[in-house]
Amino acid sequence: MTQAPEARSGLDPWRTAELPPAPRPKGLGWFSALGPGVIALGVSIGSGEFLLGPAAFVKYGLALLWIVGVAAFLQTLLNVELMRYTMATGEPIFTGFMRTRPHSTFWAWFYSILYFLQMGWPGWAGAAAGAVFFLFAKRLPVAAEAGTVYAIGAGLFVLCALILTFGRRIERTLEYLNWIMVTAIIGGLGALALLFVPWSTWLAAVVGFAGFDVRSGSFQFVPAGADFFLLGAFAAYAGGGGVANLTLSNWARDKGYGMSSTVGFIPAAVGGKKVALAHSGNTFQPNENALERWRGWWRIVKVDQWGVYFTGAILGMALPALLYVTFIPAGSDIRGLGIAAALAEAVASQKGAIFGGVIAVLGVWILFKTQLDILEGMTRGITDILWAGSKRIRAWRGGDVRVVYYTVLAVITAWGIIALRLTQPIILLTLSANMAGIVFIISSLHLLYVNTHLLPVELRPPLWRRLALVALSLFYGLFLILWLWSIIARG
Repeated sequence: MTQAPEARSGLDPWRTAELPPAPRPKGLGWFSALGPGVIALGVSIGSGEFLLGPAAFVKYGLALLWIVGVAAFLQTLLNVELMRYTMATGEPIFTGFMRTRPHSTFWAWFYSILYFLQMGWPGWAGAAAGAVFFLFAKRLPVAAEAGTVYAIGAGLFVLCALILTFGRRIERTLEYLNWIMVTAIIGGLGALALLFVPWSTWLAAVVGFAGFDVRSGSFQFVPAGADFFLLGAFAAYAGGGGVANLTLSNWARDKGYGMSSTVGFIPAAVGGKKVALAHSGNTFQPNENALERWRGWWRIVKVDQWGVYFTGAILGMALPALLYVTFIPAGSDIRGLGIAAALAEAVASQKGAIFGGVIAVLGVWILFKTQLDILEGMTRGITDILWAGSKRIRAWRGGDVRVVYYTVLAVITAWGIIALRLTQPIILLTLSANMAGIVFIISSLHLLYVNTHLLPVELRPPLWRRLALVALSLFYGLFLILWLWSIIARG
C-alpha cells in the first residue's frame, strides 16, 4: 500500500471531507468575517512600527520607508500562502512543516526552538513599563530606576497571561481587542500627525517609500555607516515578523477558514468549554463545486490580508515615523529604558502635557496589547506542535487541549519574568527581530515546498507567487549578510 505524501514523516494522513461554503459578508458583516489579518497587524504595530521603526527613522531618516513597502508587500504574499495551506487542510502551517522529511519530531523541535529564540523575550512588556513610568513620574526613567521599570514590566506580563484565561474562543478575544487597538492607534496617530507634522515631512515620507532622501536630494537605500543589526531588526518587524506571520495560520484555523471549521479550535479556560481539536486535518476533493467554494474563501483572505494587514502595516509604520522625526532631533539614538516614552516626552515639552500624555497612553496600550498577542501566539504555536506530534500529550488529562495550552502558558510566563532581568527591553526586541529575519529566510522556502508538494495540484500557488516566496527569502538574506559582513569588517 502506497503511503500518502503527507504521512511520510510520521503524522497521520489527512481525512477527506466537504469544503464548507464561504461567508458572503456585506457592510459591517465584514468585521465578523475577517480576523487573522487584524491580529497579525496588531502584533506588527507594537514592535516594528512603534519601537524599531522610529529608532531607525530618527537615526537615518525617512528614506528607509522603501524597506517598509517591500517588506509589507512580500509578507502579505507570504501570509496568503500560509492561509492557502490552512484553508486547504484545516491545519496550521507548523503541522504542514512537520509533514516533511526527515521526520515530524525534527521539525517540531526546530520550529519550537525558533519560536523561543524569537518570541521568548518579553521586551514589549518591558518597553511598555517605561511608558507607564512616564505617565506617573512625568519623566523618562534613569538607570537607577531599572528595578522599578522591571517590576512594572513583570506585572504587565503576568496580566497578559491572566487575560488569556477568559472568553469562549481565544482567537475571537484577540480579534475584538485588536480591532479596538488598530482603530484607536491608527486613528489617534493619524490625527496627531495631521495636527503637528508639516507638509514637507509628509512629502519626505511619500518619496521615502521610493528610497529618496530629501535631506541629501538623492536616493539613499542604505545609509552610510548603517547599523545593520538595527536595520535588519527593523526590516524583519516592518510588518508582523517571523513566527508572528507563521502564527497567522493558527489564528486562521481557529477562525474556521476553509477546512478549518471541520477540525475544532482552542477554547479559553474561563468561559470556554472542552472542544475536540483534531490533531490531523481534513482535505477535500477539488471538483467544480468545491473549487467554486474555494474561490469564495479566497475573496475573504484577500480582503483580510490586502485590505487590513497590508494597508494597516503601511499606515502603522508611516504615522509613528512622521511624529518621531518631527519631534526628535535627527540622528538621535533613542534606544534605552524610556524608548516607548521618548516621543511622549518630546511632544509634552513642545506641545503640552496633555498631548504627551495621549502619546504615552497610546504607547502603553500598543505595547501591552502586542505583548498579549506575542505571548498568545507563542503559546498557541507550541501547543499546536505538541498536539500534532505527540499521542501521549493528546491523551493527557482526557484529551483536553486547554490543559496543554495553559501548561505551556504558565512555563512561558515564568520564563518571561526571569528574562526581563537580563537586559534592556530594546535589546531583547532587537535580538527577537533579527531572529525573525532568519525565520523568514527558512520558512518561506519551507512553505514553498509544502504548498507545491503536499497540496492537490488544483490548489497549488501559481508561478509568480512561488517566485515571491523566493524573493522574500533573498530579501531577508541580504540583511543577514550585510549584518555579518559589518561584524567581520569591524573585527
